[in-house]
Amino acid sequence: MNRRTYLKSIAAAGSALRLSKAQAKEKPKPIQLFVEMQVDPAREKELLDNFHNIFFPEAKKHPGYISLRLLKMRQVIQGQAQWANYRFELVFQSEELRQKWINSPEHQRVWPTLERTMTDQKTYPVVLYDEA
Repeated sequence: MNRRTYLKSIAAAGSALRLSKAQAKEKPKPIQLFVEMQVDPAREKELLDNFHNIFFPEAKKHPGYISLRLLKMRQVIQGQAQWANYRFELVFQSEELRQKWINSPEHQRVWPTLERTMTDQKTYPVVLYDEA
């Protein structure tokens, strides 16, 4: 075998090995949870304070946490108007880890600080998505 053929073989084997390792380490895709929140305007400051100072610091400590955002609706650009003035967005590594978080004593303590600012505390939309 000449030197050039030998080097090409080594490079091809290395590429195949990297590919098989990458496939073996492939993780499940994260989940995203959206909560549409109609917050009483008189309680917006309370919501924001609780989100930034109570809920967020606790959520980011839990296994599987990727990100968390609270968005305030500015305007509807197209389509029908949404009833919610805030959207809560949570991204976790898996639904199983999110379930552990929401069943934890810490979540049971911090979620009500956000929920109590909502005008509808029982039937607000909660939507779970898998990353495609």
